[in-house]
Amino acid sequence: MNSAVKVPLVHITRRKNIVWYRAWIVRVVAVIMALILCGIVTMLLVGANPIDVYKTMVVGNFGTARKIWFMLQDLAILLIISLALAPAFRMRFWNLGGDGQALMGCLGATTIMILFRDSMPNWLLIICMLLAALFGGALWAFIPAFFKSKWNTNETLFTLMMNYVATQLVAYFVVFWENPKGSSKIGIINQRTQLGWLPTIGGNKYILIIIVAVLLTVGMFVYMRYSKHGYEISVVGESEPTARYVGIKVRKVIIRTLILSGAICGLAGFLLVSGTDHTMTTTLVGGRGFTGVMVAWLAKFNPFFMVITSFVLVFLGRGASEISTMFGLNDSFGAILTGIILFFIIGCEFFLNYELHFRHGKNKEVQ
Repeated sequence: MNSAVKVPLVHITRRKNIVWYRAWIVRVVAVIMALILCGIVTMLLVGANPIDVYKTMVVGNFGTARKIWFMLQDLAILLIISLALAPAFRMRFWNLGGDGQALMGCLGATTIMILFRDSMPNWLLIICMLLAALFGGALWAFIPAFFKSKWNTNETLFTLMMNYVATQLVAYFVVFWENPKGSSKIGIINQRTQLGWLPTIGGNKYILIIIVAVLLTVGMFVYMRYSKHGYEISVVGESEPTARYVGIKVRKVIIRTLILSGAICGLAGFLLVSGTDHTMTTTLVGGRGFTGVMVAWLAKFNPFFMVITSFVLVFLGRGASEISTMFGLNDSFGAILTGIILFFIIGCEFFLNYELHFRHGKNKEVQ
């Protein structure tokens, strides 16, 4: 009795480790393909020259010294939040609460900045603002970590919901401290005295934040790659039973890692309040907690590669805004181009992790 062995036309297998430079070649090719498609979409929908559109994206980021500093500041804050999320994600704790943890850092810093501005010297005020911001972010990460380690709750939903609670807390205190009354905003805090403001370097308020981001990048690389804690994070992420078998206290690792993650997010909130914006709003973090997830994942949790992915996302975001302004379009068109490029960048990760195998010839018959 003859029967046909049915072999699928295409089947997928997991790819073995790919050399890092080949992986980046694939990503570069994906970006080039995305730019070509963006050019076609631009010509069809707007009738504009794609080259002019791409030039506008470059000008939006590097057109003036001021734009360059703004871009670097956005890059530094996004990178810091991404670095904060990386240890948790390496441990397979899906921390989607970066926004809320950074907002709680903003709230902690703002509270000290307003309540103690008349009773502390400036240096002590800044130190207390930093400690309050670190505590606020760490606390907001500790709560879901404790419930996860104690009762195995769903950390994805828990951290996501904590974002909304943090947003409402900030909204409450914005109204409580609003200036002037009835404006529903705090305004620039201590504008006259500049108490609680970080010092500038060479008259530039962004340089210090960039230095912090650079030092944190190096520190996080060393921590995750060479420290005992980094090793424990990797083992817990690979297999909790294995971690317990070799004597690692999984509950302790989860809580410790999330406290670190939340504290660094709180640091980002402190830098926004004390370093650049000198105010507090519910939108101050600007969704960087969610963007940071993409940055960390695309970089495979490598802090140095996160610099590259952070730059790409900041470049696209600022470039899209410049396109909308220069061509008289709404923000949606810039978002479309950004979405196309991100689709290709994320999509190429599939081909980095999996291989497609095509059937050769017809299905064979066996007796």
